[in-house]
Amino acid sequence: MSVAGTKTIRVVAAMVERSGRYLITQRRPTAVLALMWEFPGGRVEVGESDAEALRREMQHRLGVSVEVGSLISSVSHPYEHYTVELQLYECKVLTEECRAVNVHAFRWVASDEFDQYPFTPADEVSMSKLLGMTVPS
Repeated sequence: MSVAGTKTIRVVAAMVERSGRYLITQRRPTAVLALMWEFPGGRVEVGESDAEALRREMQHRLGVSVEVGSLISSVSHPYEHYTVELQLYECKVLTEECRAVNVHAFRWVASDEFDQYPFTPADEVSMSKLLGMTVPS
């Protein structure tokens, strides 16, 4: 459930791979964890399935339709005032080009370039699980 009475937020994210590169997005300057990088996605609303939330968030943030595949990893990460339960799904972009609609920026990056981008803590744990890497301390 949650850590020490803090609120738990269920979040879904998309792992989209194309030609050996992964889609990552940068949070807006006004967002919590401003300008950090993450796998694209967002909060699951009440009554919504993970797949519905991911399709809605990808359309909202990048203007693309996606096909949601299998669950890759599930991470629970405590922050100061809440805990994020992040579900990372394999996804395929069905429309041609992403646009930075409700994100600061997006990039297609190779896995060996991930260390050049400051990821949110929950996404860093997911990324490390995905790639079988150890999280830097």
